[in-house]
Amino acid sequence: MGQPKKRADPDALLADEMGELALYPDEFVLIAFDWGSGQLENHEGPDQWQRDYLEDLGRQIRERNFNGHDPVEPVQEAVASGHGIGKSALVAWLILFFMSTRPMCKGTVTATTNDQLRTKTWGELAKWKKLCITEHWFEVGSAAGHLNIHRKGFKEQWRIDGQSCKEENSEAFAGQHAADSSSIYIFDEASGVPDKIWEVAEGGLTDGEPFRLVFGNPTKNSGAFRNCFGSQKHRWNTRQIDSRNVKRTNKKQIQKWIDDYGEDSDFVRVRVRGLFPNASSMQFFPTEDVTAAMSREVEVDPTDPVVLSVDVARFGSDKTVIRGRRGFDCRSIPKRTLDGADTMVVTAAVAEMARTYRPDIIFVDVGGVGGGVYDRLRQLNWPVHPVDFGSKGVMVDGQKPKNKKAEIYLRGRAALRFVALDEDPAFNDEMSAIEYGYAADQTSIQIESKEDLRRRIGYSPDDTDAYCMLWAEPVASRNLDALDVDGYDDVPDDVDSVTGW
Repeated sequence: MGQPKKRADPDALLADEMGELALYPDEFVLIAFDWGSGQLENHEGPDQWQRDYLEDLGRQIRERNFNGHDPVEPVQEAVASGHGIGKSALVAWLILFFMSTRPMCKGTVTATTNDQLRTKTWGELAKWKKLCITEHWFEVGSAAGHLNIHRKGFKEQWRIDGQSCKEENSEAFAGQHAADSSSIYIFDEASGVPDKIWEVAEGGLTDGEPFRLVFGNPTKNSGAFRNCFGSQKHRWNTRQIDSRNVKRTNKKQIQKWIDDYGEDSDFVRVRVRGLFPNASSMQFFPTEDVTAAMSREVEVDPTDPVVLSVDVARFGSDKTVIRGRRGFDCRSIPKRTLDGADTMVVTAAVAEMARTYRPDIIFVDVGGVGGGVYDRLRQLNWPVHPVDFGSKGVMVDGQKPKNKKAEIYLRGRAALRFVALDEDPAFNDEMSAIEYGYAADQTSIQIESKEDLRRRIGYSPDDTDAYCMLWAEPVASRNLDALDVDGYDDVPDDVDSVTGW
């Protein structure tokens, strides 16, 4: 008699099947859960937006074709959405997908608060883990401060942790590497995750097969999550989900919100439509005004004044920015940015632009080292005018500024209704991030300081300062016959050849 055939190990067969699903997260979710029966009797499977997300994620995984040792470009997905669409369920499926298909993977999941992470994100994970075909492979830690899921027998090497997103906990996001596997970061309610955490997480995207998957309601018009849909959009695959288009949402409640607040209110934009607000409560420049200016066309008259402005860098990462305008046209004179330039280099750059565009006036920020640029340009006989941000401001449209900086910001904001700007997502993000308050007298408008903004978003609003300086003082219409004066000796008399008019 022959020896009886040895039965295949069911767990080995399951492991083989999971390996085959490593490139197909959409198929994993359909196979890993017993849709239509048991506790999922009334569930048909993922909603359409979730299916689309999983299919697209699989496409990106297959495109990178990670071979187990040579690093690939990170997969970066950002979802902004209204309420109740099933983000937490999708996060749970993603965690189980990575843990089931990628041996020795490492990951970190965070949310806005510890309670939300523990009760919602990890609560949802525990629920779906019990329903998953690989449930017996893993243990889930749900105690406060010890949130994790790990492979039994590989507690330290094969795990995903839940971590607080407080800035002082940023070290928990550093040093996460899986050179022979996948390094995974998942941010739930990403609008509330501090920029410092985003910055530190960058370090875990340098080797292996890295993922950064972020989800949230678009509550803020500044910060790293907003940048995924703006200045950094070229690095992210983004989608914005309207709650009305998702099966599981409460349509009666949604309609009540729309009736109460209006479809284009910030409340409905954020909580229903998955769109960023037009303005935060203390946002100085309305995003919709900046966006409109970037698509507006304006006519230029030959007598419109030509103005240059110079915001001179003071130190470190700040940049000197030179901007120009013809009337309300801020587009035809290209902006110039200088990094780490001394006052003589800045002066030469301004003089070069002045020879080209023949400005009626050049506004120069004379705070700090800018005074040296102003003095030298004046010595060279250029039509310069000093702007001291800390000096006294004058009323603008009935609004009282705390200082000259607040005054020129008020003027720059008013001009947004008429100007034409270059389409520049980074500039849009910068302007949208700036906030204001009131001085001690509770009547004077005070613009957020450069130091506070740099601390909050990581850089200084040099470009915005330069734009607002274009409106530092009223400038009369130009007298074309008077342009041939000292300081313009090397400029051709033919205006057409210089200005394009």
